[in-house]
Amino acid sequence: MAKLIYEGKAKQMWSTDDPEVLRVVYMDQATALNGKKKDQINGKGIVNNEISSLIFQYLMKKGIETHFIKKLSETEELVKKVEIVPLEMVTRNVSAGHFATRFGVEEGICFEKPVEETYYKSDELDDPFINESQSLALKIVKKEELDAMWDISRRVNEILTALFDRMGLILVDFKLEFGRLSNGRIVLADEFSPDNCRLWDKQTRAHMDKDVYRRDLGDLTSVYEEVLRRLKNELSKEEA
Repeated sequence: MAKLIYEGKAKQMWSTDDPEVLRVVYMDQATALNGKKKDQINGKGIVNNEISSLIFQYLMKKGIETHFIKKLSETEELVKKVEIVPLEMVTRNVSAGHFATRFGVEEGICFEKPVEETYYKSDELDDPFINESQSLALKIVKKEELDAMWDISRRVNEILTALFDRMGLILVDFKLEFGRLSNGRIVLADEFSPDNCRLWDKQTRAHMDKDVYRRDLGDLTSVYEEVLRRLKNELSKEEA
């Protein structure tokens, strides 16, 4: 019988008959401020699952190894079981959100070189910033693992910045999480959706991500559906 292994802010992880494979269930839940703001958003799980499935498949075609196996249903995926590394790898191409408020700068500054930040994944500690020497001192990762995670993050940034640009969107920033397979190899894990990245419309600078929910700017599901529509349209062009 399948057992619930983990329930996060927007997903559940369930066991399967294969000890090396898990079933992910996307929920209709939106959170902000590390869970202090929480609401049920009808249809969100379906859209996030489809966006993330398409993005992971696209990245895998480009040579990025991930935990993704396949999409099972509207809200479910099968993934390889990994030991999640408790670090959030954040890449910023444009100033926005926490970065802008933290340093007292306006949103919308395009960086000549992407800003790279690492945070310790802990709701109890409010996901504090952590640098390389701290990560190594606490034995969270080995140096070669951290190097691999940043190498993958940089490749993902190049690949997806170009993809979203063709979709008429600016990839402002994003957060990636990684995991260790049973053989110890580091792979991209979690998800890639408007929940863990910022996307702005190239023409209007309209928010096309979870900031719509954070800032009460409109209907979240319809915004995510527009991102999905553009994504499907662009991928269909590439496959033609």
